[in-house]
Amino acid sequence: MSTTLVYLDSPSLAQGAEPGKADRELLAIAASHGEVVVAVPAELPEPAVTALGAYGATAVVVPDAPLEELLVAPQAAFVVAAAQDAGADLVLLPNTGEGREIAARAGIRLSAGVVTDVVAVGPGKTFTKSVLAGAYTSESRATTGIAVATVKANSVEPAAKGAGHATQRTVPVPQAGPAARIESTEEKPASGRPALEDARVVVAGGRGVEGDFAAVEQLADVLGAAVAASRAATDAGWIEHGYQVGQTGKTVSPQLYIAAGISGAVQHKAGMQTAQTIVAINSDPDAPIFEIADFGIVGDLGDVLPQAAAEIQRRRA
Repeated sequence: MSTTLVYLDSPSLAQGAEPGKADRELLAIAASHGEVVVAVPAELPEPAVTALGAYGATAVVVPDAPLEELLVAPQAAFVVAAAQDAGADLVLLPNTGEGREIAARAGIRLSAGVVTDVVAVGPGKTFTKSVLAGAYTSESRATTGIAVATVKANSVEPAAKGAGHATQRTVPVPQAGPAARIESTEEKPASGRPALEDARVVVAGGRGVEGDFAAVEQLADVLGAAVAASRAATDAGWIEHGYQVGQTGKTVSPQLYIAAGISGAVQHKAGMQTAQTIVAINSDPDAPIFEIADFGIVGDLGDVLPQAAAEIQRRRA
């Protein structure tokens, strides 16, 4: 039977919570190809192991000692050890910056074919990729004994909860080799908003916010939504890169996506055009974002967003 190793590094799992939506998407792909083994970089509490079993994992593999405080290299060494221990012929990772680097390093050690930006995995190690900002799809096939792939979030239906069971075991991890050392870490303040990849509603701001995301955040909080941004906003330093949606950012597929002050360049569309309903707010009536929007408002976002937030609050009162 084919075995797929899924690498997950989720803070929620480490706290004993259930896997997030993006994690469950990887589990769904893996389950369609045979046995599922999950690799996580630190020992999990029993509730998290139980939850992974319910979503299709048969085993959870963790390192037998804490990974070194180095950038990426220890995680890659662990993925290699876990894949060899599980006898996996397919390794799946999230399509994040770290996930792609781990995939590249692991691919070298495993002599594996590596495919990134994957949106679907077919039989025979065939991979569908979204290319040219989502304008086309291409199909790749790994001809090696083992394949490593990074999968874009919001590409497939997440795994449904079942009655499966998983056990946790350890594997020894080889030396990571030369790598940059982490001198210090700082916990990111919790915003209280949902994770961008999992959010059902997203409010995004672009160049039109002119450095002030207050109105975007206000509407997001009223809607219980996640905040996002275009590359123009993150490049300007108005908001962290982790909030970026687009070809070089995150891919989202919420029920509602509100784009405020975003022109709608093809690179941004690639990250959000599968949203069920798109609302665009822009002062330029010819902005490309209106071409894919279900509803469009031509106006100043500084006027529109506060009015929308106030009206929603009034109707809820």
